[in-house]
Amino acid sequence: MRILVTGGAGFIGSNFARRALTGAYPGLDVTGLVVLDKLTYAGTLDSLAPVADDPRLTFVRGDVCDAALLDELLQGVALVVHFAAETHVDRSIESGSDFVMTNVVGTQTVLESALRAGVGKVVHVSTDEVYGSIESGSWTESHPLEPNSPYSASKAASDLLALAFARTHGLPVSITRCSNNYGPYQFPEKVIPLFLTHLMEGRTVPLYGDGRHVREWIHVDDHCLGIALVAAGGRAGHVYNIGSTTELTNLDLTRALLDISGADWSSVRFVTDRKGHDRRYSLDFTKITEELGFRPRIPFADGLAAVARWYEENRAWWEPLKKERLDPV
Repeated sequence: MRILVTGGAGFIGSNFARRALTGAYPGLDVTGLVVLDKLTYAGTLDSLAPVADDPRLTFVRGDVCDAALLDELLQGVALVVHFAAETHVDRSIESGSDFVMTNVVGTQTVLESALRAGVGKVVHVSTDEVYGSIESGSWTESHPLEPNSPYSASKAASDLLALAFARTHGLPVSITRCSNNYGPYQFPEKVIPLFLTHLMEGRTVPLYGDGRHVREWIHVDDHCLGIALVAAGGRAGHVYNIGSTTELTNLDLTRALLDISGADWSSVRFVTDRKGHDRRYSLDFTKITEELGFRPRIPFADGLAAVARWYEENRAWWEPLKKERLDPV
């Protein structure tokens, strides 16, 4: 099977590419894997270093909005896994134009090219944030989309485009919506690597508002396993939530990161809350469990401890990224 992975030099996309090439997904017999990535600030070829010598891997630097390039790359491709997206909520609040271009126009371009090429399956990777915020209970896939940030609104729009292509054109596309991810190679603007690396540097960490916002956390390996299951057996035109049931307030998460880092609350500074900050996310992932046998495998405490060790042992990966691509926080 020849696979195109868009955004495959980013956090989740590179994880999927590395694991696919090392045989982690028996349902996907990989004969060739093309990574298409624009290498914006959050993408780096270093994230593909462990598989860089695999002869099945081809890297192409390019934009998912480039239809001619996609038409060329999709010849002979059986599966597209579409990760490419702008994802940082704070950046979307500052300016939403890049999010609309990459997440909406880029997805439209990928879908059109996949249709022209007769691709056998497209998996569009989305987010739980399209559902908005939920006070109690958990979202099923049929819950209305109620996005509250420019980022989540752009992802919701891309989801609707994917469903429209499935229904109008018969394109075999499935959508995954996942909870918050953590793991190695995550760009250090996101909360877990930001806090871990700041604490390693002896800096304070910024905690929004009262810290009682609730997020559901899943290890990136478990998320990518769910994507692989959908790629191999998910139904076209269907949405699959991928969750873990591990819900933590940001206060709880910060406490865990402080404990792992040997720091205390003097290292925390409370900052003004994010505009329109969603209060709680929670996914019901019964559908993917019952249809495809998905179950998260990595307990949060074990996964977080392993990730902390990874960042401690891989300063050469994240220190240049923080210095070159992030403003001081």
